[in-house]
Amino acid sequence: MNTHRIFRVGMTLLILGAGGLAGIQAADTPAANALQVNAQSFRCIRQMIPVRHFYVDNLLGNTAGTLAAANAPKGAIYPPGSVVQLVPTEAMVKREAGFSPVTGDWEFFELDVSTSGSTIRARGFADVKNRFGKNCFACHVPARDPWDFVCEDTHGCAPIPIDHRMTGALQRADPRCGAPEPQPGDAMALFKLRTLVIIGSSLDWIKSLF
Repeated sequence: MNTHRIFRVGMTLLILGAGGLAGIQAADTPAANALQVNAQSFRCIRQMIPVRHFYVDNLLGNTAGTLAAANAPKGAIYPPGSVVQLVPTEAMVKREAGFSPVTGDWEFFELDVSTSGSTIRARGFADVKNRFGKNCFACHVPARDPWDFVCEDTHGCAPIPIDHRMTGALQRADPRCGAPEPQPGDAMALFKLRTLVIIGSSLDWIKSLF
């Protein structure tokens, strides 16, 4: 019996088997109304709109709709074009309706940022991971309903090994914004974060040997 499930994800067909991501197969053509997202879509995180400890934007100009969803006390569906970022190097973008039903039409991005701007390391969801090696989409699945996959402390997502002091320090140090705007304690927070990333990478390397 064929137990595979096939989903359209943008320009690809995702094949999900019993064991998870079984493979990816290219689709024929992109949707006619596809939202164009490229490296220039991502700017200085502090130029976006702050919501609690993260930032939002909307690539289609509907910032009011994005803000309304982010602030809905019982959760809401974000409008197309919404961008949600906790740190400068990771982003999720709400694509056009029907882009990816399995992900709620969200596309995930790994970014490299510098004084020159942003570059995209990976996009989609099958291969997009955070700096601790965890798959972004898998982390966000518990917040699917009613939070539209957007994680916060009370949305059911597994906790990440960093706190708001660390994420705030990263936001204030975004090189795309020009000179950093550090607060007391940021240097130590960034040092602890770098240590955690190194430890996490070392553990993954050790596990790969066995």
